[in-house]
Amino acid sequence: MPRRNGQLKNLTIVPLEQLIQEPYASVLCFPSPRRTELQNRLEELRKHGISALEFSGTASLFGVAVPVLGKGFVGIVVIAHLKNGRVALKIRRTDADRADLLREAKMLSVANCANVGPKLMAGSKNFLVMQLIDGDLLPNWLETNKDPKKIKLVLRDILEQCYRLDRTGLDHGELSKAPKHLLIDKSGSPFIVDFETASVERRVSNVTAVCQYLFAGNSSTSKILAEMLGQKDKWEFIGVLKAYKKSKSRHDFESLLKICLSQ
Repeated sequence: MPRRNGQLKNLTIVPLEQLIQEPYASVLCFPSPRRTELQNRLEELRKHGISALEFSGTASLFGVAVPVLGKGFVGIVVIAHLKNGRVALKIRRTDADRADLLREAKMLSVANCANVGPKLMAGSKNFLVMQLIDGDLLPNWLETNKDPKKIKLVLRDILEQCYRLDRTGLDHGELSKAPKHLLIDKSGSPFIVDFETASVERRVSNVTAVCQYLFAGNSSTSKILAEMLGQKDKWEFIGVLKAYKKSKSRHDFESLLKICLSQ
């Protein structure tokens, strides 16, 4: 999961035994804490070997009171401390439209088998424990990285990851909204994150969805890439994209790479 850079708010590390205090109890059981649920979740964290939670990030809960890494309809993401280091922890919201996070854990595990996504360390009813990615979302990364060669390497890696997901049969489901799901770490390695709506039951469209986001449409990211790498021939791009969508072959994927990464 992402550790989104930018100006971080004050960092607070809270030991597990102190999480019964507010406002941290309300983070663990967001948005409506209940004593029994809180105790169950604390025990769940103990079983995962978590000793403390770290509250920092550019997102926040309760106005500006509690900084976190991320906030979504299903969960809250914070940093957690294990004996061997820091990890990303996704906390299921009490009002989430699902009873547990086990399905998402399974989808991330499938992605990991294709060498995609942050490494899953543990999953349970209310928590996902994952590799902490220290980096920036792609649109922010592009603001400070202007080298076309470096950009092409990152884009190629993203496209290759999407191809591996297609071959695995796992559809991410949200890559048409890629600015929220593409994270670049400090070494320039991209990660596809957030597999909460992923599925192995629907038709895969990872490559086509991310290509449309990156190289077509009117997103700020596609405009920046067009300036850096040049405009694509619209009809050639559409033709090769359609061919890949139909075949999912490596040959058509290579043709797509050539068009997308040409300058």
